[in-house]
Amino acid sequence: MTATGTPSTASAVRRLGDRVFAGSTRGAGIVLLVILAGVAAFLLIQSVPALIAPSEEIPGGEGVVAYVAPLLFGTVVAAVIALVVATPLAVAIALFLTNYAPRRLAQSLGYLVDLLAAIPSIVYGFWGIFWLAPRLVPFYQWAEENLGFIPFFAGPASATGRTMLTAGVVLAVMILPIISALAREVFSQAPALHREAALALGATRWEMIRLAVLPYGRSGVIGGAMLGLGRALGETLAVALILSASGGVTLNLIGSDNPSTIAANIALQFPESSGLDVNTLIASGLALFVITFVVNVLARAIVNRRADFSGAN
Repeated sequence: MTATGTPSTASAVRRLGDRVFAGSTRGAGIVLLVILAGVAAFLLIQSVPALIAPSEEIPGGEGVVAYVAPLLFGTVVAAVIALVVATPLAVAIALFLTNYAPRRLAQSLGYLVDLLAAIPSIVYGFWGIFWLAPRLVPFYQWAEENLGFIPFFAGPASATGRTMLTAGVVLAVMILPIISALAREVFSQAPALHREAALALGATRWEMIRLAVLPYGRSGVIGGAMLGLGRALGETLAVALILSASGGVTLNLIGSDNPSTIAANIALQFPESSGLDVNTLIASGLALFVITFVVNVLARAIVNRRADFSGAN
């Protein structure tokens, strides 16, 4: 230490910087919680008139629960279809980019996959209407003829292709980069010693992946899938453009009569609504807020519980 006290001064400056940084991050976290609580309070307060109103004054004349239930059903069905389609494909892409592709090719393909997240949802909607839907019509007709005994393909098949299954496929493409990005990150952090040990014991590359990579990344993949599910639950424009909604509850995924989703219904009905109709739409938004919040909380909990492999660099 010098007589001028420079080291102690520098230490004091560092401590001051640490305190400022800690305080700013804590403040940012508190602000986010306050905003979240404010949104929840707004939705709840604005939903009260619809929750206490007589059933005959609610659109449909059967009460808020009967109004929201088909929309919630359609929201969950579309999101689950997206999850079932996107998760295996995203995991396969992540495994290829982290374990098979050359480094330069992996970087280029990784950028392309991530670029899918930057495409506006309305573009996905137009792609689904004008390109994907017409090309799925032959499959829907085949499914009705050969798989009609399954409720999902009972038919009659849509002549336009604007079905719940089409909407689910478009949502799958939209959430693909979310799941793939998290899966790539988790797979790339799989312990190198574990992978090398598996290969040294004579395992093939796939056996190494199955024994060393997938167990390490399982919870991360599940967390990414649930984050993608939360994204699919709230999608609006793409579903509103693609889905030919009738409001009924049905398991038929290839027909023209489909339940709408909460977000799409709000987007389509809000401009022409007033009074209690607006409160009813906000009540459906409250249901969407709750289910999305629960899904994201579960996803975060699963990601945080990912098992750590010791001695693995």
